[in-house]
Amino acid sequence: MDFNFLLASFANLLLSVTYTVISLFCGVYAIKLIDHFLLKKIDIEEELKKNNTSVAIFASSLLIFVAIIISFGLRS
Repeated sequence: MDFNFLLASFANLLLSVTYTVISLFCGVYAIKLIDHFLLKKIDIEEELKKNNTSVAIFASSLLIFVAIIISFGLRS
């Protein structure tokens, strides 16, 4: 195999992992902001500890939406 091909593949992998970590932190930060500012009467972490399925679906949909927004932003 060509060394330049391996180097380009490694750089692409490193870039993808970096974007994934950034997306994860942005998603968690978005959930924390929404929990603090918009949902003052509902504590998402406490409800997740109580196995509240609807809160789990809501939190995961927020993570998916943040990931979609970030992925479209990184493509352009």
